[in-house]
Amino acid sequence: MRDPYEILGVTKKATEAEIKKAFRTLAKKHHPDTHANDPKAVKKFQEVSGAYEILGDKEKRAQFDRGEIDAAGQPKGFNQGFHPGAGAGPGGFEQGFRPRGGAGGGGGPQGFEFHWSGGDGSEGLRGEDIFADLLGGLGRGGKRRAQPRKGPDVQLETTVSLHEAALGGTRRVVLADGRQLEARTPPGVKDGQQIRLKGQGAPGENGGPPGDAFITIHIAPHPFLERDGLDLRMDLPITLKEAILGGKIQVPTLTGSVTLTIPPHSNSGHTLRLKGKGMPGTGAESPGDLYVRLVVTLPESSDPKLDAFVKNWDNNDDPRAKLKIVP
Repeated sequence: MRDPYEILGVTKKATEAEIKKAFRTLAKKHHPDTHANDPKAVKKFQEVSGAYEILGDKEKRAQFDRGEIDAAGQPKGFNQGFHPGAGAGPGGFEQGFRPRGGAGGGGGPQGFEFHWSGGDGSEGLRGEDIFADLLGGLGRGGKRRAQPRKGPDVQLETTVSLHEAALGGTRRVVLADGRQLEARTPPGVKDGQQIRLKGQGAPGENGGPPGDAFITIHIAPHPFLERDGLDLRMDLPITLKEAILGGKIQVPTLTGSVTLTIPPHSNSGHTLRLKGKGMPGTGAESPGDLYVRLVVTLPESSDPKLDAFVKNWDNNDDPRAKLKIVP
């Protein structure tokens, strides 16, 4: 018998996966059920099976590499080669191949049986077991039974507003085949989060179920609100009078306007918190807060009264005193 590595077309450094892949390919190619009454295919199939009997078993492969057994799996020094259909001596194996259909053979394209047994039978391989795995449903007569397969998943993207991300909504997306799907975005959805629509992907094959549709959500930038996790942040312009005297003003939020109290003598940069006015929490999460940063804003046009007041205002405070550089 030829070198099993040569028969399977692999090197001695081949991995178990590479050996199994080579065997699968050759076994399918030369299986007698697909080559009716072809003795060459039968012989080639026997060679491939015998090679995998050695290389597909870690212990036997190691014994062969060390020169302890020959290409037929027999200990060196025994004259016991590969005999299809014949019994094996101690430590050997039997790899029977015979036609079905009673005496005289005549099994035709479906007339073959295979059976493996190793040594004492404890390491035996059953043909029906190995080929159920390796030939993937190759039936008698060379006909492959089509197996149901789930259809591919599809990946889609859509962009929602921050308001819609906070409160939830419905988005319509269009697939490559022209189908339109409606995706419900849950309240508090995060940027980059995926929504799965089960069974809305590509059709399955051979009666298999369709795949799923996965929609990635992107959140568009807001004109003045910035998201920080579940919290929201914004700059709130206030007048000079509101900054000095304080007061109550209306602040827009995602769920409507609320009243905010500005303390007297509030400088630009002072930050106030509106509890629970951020993004809604999901599950056990509490909603975020809205942080309002005050920005004192002067009138865009000149105000003579304000100009006169500032000219007569005697104020000796130096707001830049802390910016002095100490050598």
